[in-house]
Amino acid sequence: MTKSKQPTIGKFIDPLTDWGFRHLFGQEPNKEILIEFLNDLFQGEKHIAELEYAPNEHDGDDGTDKRVIFDLHCRGDNGEYFIVEMQRIRQDFFKDRALFYVSRLIQRLLQKGQESNDYELPEVYLIGILEFSMDANEQDRCFHDIALMEKNSGKLFYNKLGFKFLELPNFVRSGGDLLNDMDKWMYLLKHMSTLKKIPTFLDKRIFQLIFKISEVAKLRKEERMAYEASLKAKWDTQNAFESVRRDGINEGKSEVVRNLLNNTDFPVEKIASLASVPVEFVLKIKAKLKYRA
Repeated sequence: MTKSKQPTIGKFIDPLTDWGFRHLFGQEPNKEILIEFLNDLFQGEKHIAELEYAPNEHDGDDGTDKRVIFDLHCRGDNGEYFIVEMQRIRQDFFKDRALFYVSRLIQRLLQKGQESNDYELPEVYLIGILEFSMDANEQDRCFHDIALMEKNSGKLFYNKLGFKFLELPNFVRSGGDLLNDMDKWMYLLKHMSTLKKIPTFLDKRIFQLIFKISEVAKLRKEERMAYEASLKAKWDTQNAFESVRRDGINEGKSEVVRNLLNNTDFPVEKIASLASVPVEFVLKIKAKLKYRA
C-alpha cells in the first residue's frame, strides 16, 4: 500500500487538532474567544458575559457506569452549561452519544440528597464542530439548531436543552460570500490552517487575537512539540480512515467487475467503463478468476 504523504505545517495552527482546539478555546487567559464564539453561535438567544471552565471528565455512580470525557465543558454566568465537542471522524450512533453526554451531565449536576420531587434542571447545550456530514443525503445545510419541539404545532416544548451542530464539510462559502459572524467562524475553523495571511474580511477584534496567538513560528518549544504531535495524530487518523474507505470502495468495484466478467461477454474496456475503473483493474481480476478456474 502506498504510504500517504503528510501535509506540511502551515503558518497558523490547525484549530481542528486536539491541541489547537484547546489552545484557542480552552485557555483561561483567552477565554474571551470561547465567550465570543458562543455569543455569535446563539445569535441573541443567549448573552454570555462571563464563563468558567468546568471538569471535563465525569464518572458514573458506580464502576459499571460509562465514563464520559468532554472536549470542553464550561458554565455561563447565567447558570447554563455548555459542552463543546470537536468530532473528526463519523462514528456509529453519534446522535446517541450526544444525547448520552448531555444526559450524564444533567444527572451529575443534580444535587445529591435534594428532595425527590424537586425536578428543576439546569440549562444544558451541546455544541458539535464536525468534520463530517451527519447525513450524506443532506449536504446543503452546514448548521443545525436542535431543540425539543411539539411536532404538530412546531412550538418549542422545552427551552433548557439544545444541540447545535456545525458541519464544516457542508460549508462552501468563500470569503466574499460570508453573510454573518457565524459564517466567519466556520470559515476560520475550516481554512485557518491553510491561510498564508489574515484575510481582510476576518476583521473582528476577536479574530485578530486568534491569529495573534496562533502563529506556529511564535509557539514556545514545548508548545510546538505538543502541536506537532497532535497534528501528526490527526493526519494518521485521517490516513487510516481514508485507507479503510478506499478499501471498501475498491472491494465494491471488484464485486461489480467479477459479476460482469462471470455473467456477460462484455470486453474488458466496456466493463472498465461500467465499473468506473481502469482497464488494468479489470485485467487483474480477470487473471485471478482464470487462475482459480
